Amino acid sequence: MNNKQYRKILETLLNILEEGVHIVDSDGISILYNNAMAEMEQVDAANVIGLNILDCFPEIAEEDSTIWQVLQSRQPIYNKVQNYTGPTGKQINTINATVPVEDEQGNLMAAIEVAHDITRLTNLNDKLMQLQEMVTPAGKIKPKAKGIKKYRFEDLVGKDPEFIKCVNRARKAAGYDVPVLIYGETGTGKELFSQSIHYSGIRKDKPFLAQNCAALPENLLEGILFGTAKGGFTGAVDRSGLFEQANGGTLFLDELNSMPIDLQGKLLRVLQESYVRHIGGSKDIPVDVRIIASVNEDPQELIERGTLRSDLYYRLNVVNINIPPLRDRRSDIPYLAESLIRKHSSKMDKKPLTISRPAIRALMEYDYPGNVRELENIIIQALFMVDDENILSPDLLNLPCPRKVNRKPSSDYQAGEPLTEYMERVEKEILLNALDLCHGNVTHCASVLHLKRQTLQYKLIKYGILT
Repeated sequence: MNNKQYRKILETLLNILEEGVHIVDSDGISILYNNAMAEMEQVDAANVIGLNILDCFPEIAEEDSTIWQVLQSRQPIYNKVQNYTGPTGKQINTINATVPVEDEQGNLMAAIEVAHDITRLTNLNDKLMQLQEMVTPAGKIKPKAKGIKKYRFEDLVGKDPEFIKCVNRARKAAGYDVPVLIYGETGTGKELFSQSIHYSGIRKDKPFLAQNCAALPENLLEGILFGTAKGGFTGAVDRSGLFEQANGGTLFLDELNSMPIDLQGKLLRVLQESYVRHIGGSKDIPVDVRIIASVNEDPQELIERGTLRSDLYYRLNVVNINIPPLRDRRSDIPYLAESLIRKHSSKMDKKPLTISRPAIRALMEYDYPGNVRELENIIIQALFMVDDENILSPDLLNLPCPRKVNRKPSSDYQAGEPLTEYMERVEKEILLNALDLCHGNVTHCASVLHLKRQTLQYKLIKYGILT
């Protein structure tokens, strides 16, 4: 196979890629320029191939061209954000990887640049930041934002001992101006805890802002957090970030483990120095912000996998709160269900329903991978199905892929065994299962079993379950 055939294969390969590819020789002469790059920059490849890169794009200065920088330094440049105006006047925003190519003797042969177009994402970033400013310009909440729901500890429903410990720990944390790290699975109520801490603390009259770190790519998230400076890059304007907007208040960083490692390092610097610098700016801006962060996986496992910086973890882990999943606090399900029925019945302009015992049992037997949020969705779906009923029955519950966690009594009848002894063995196992399901809550266990509390307590003592 000759060089012409190899080149044809390479051109075909490059032209099916979604990323733009631009290859120049050691003198900066363009030798390959794929269709994706041509479409991105709205340039005909015929006007690029064979020309020096600086002649093709005269609007880009030498010091701003990553290809030219790599040709001069012979050092690769990764994840570089490029913002420039193309020959047709189109504003282009890309993330580039540019690398030198050397032969076996170490002589420079070429430079390859691969560009990922993020123009649309950048435009989205601008819109998001404008919306943020509409809500919190200069850190002050407009009157329109007063309708936003503010959660407090009274909104945290549950009587499970472990859950109560979390609430009490959070209450204590509210009284001290220190960082808090919350660990909990998706749907356990991490933002409810964070808002409760803020609105019960000394910063309660200052802004509370929340940002999901998994919602945006690194360069957009960095701009939203730290702000941008006019002239920092093409099209950039002076715009405050969340740290400035939350100044004096609290910034909740949800799913911190989704934040890229490099950006975690920049966040750590801000926490250590208490100032931010706009992207493209040179001015240090003092900020006074309390950070509450959350992760949805075990922090130690995240550190071991390299998705959470250990130094950032130790900086934030002054107070840690581990919210138990709903499957570990099943005794709270009836209280949560009743609270959610009241909440959403009012929103739907329906009279509150009484939830039946069989419906409670059905709810308690489900595993809830989506935790409280999933329970809420189940209740909402049930309420939509209600017409003239006064009682929410199991038939109205649409439990997805139900998995019963309680086990059936396994006590088999032994030949010759007195019936009374067999019945006592079965009853004891049923009581043990029910008590385990209710996390040792005797009052609720009695309700589930349709027994008086005194009757249940007598039986538990009789079988040695309670002393």
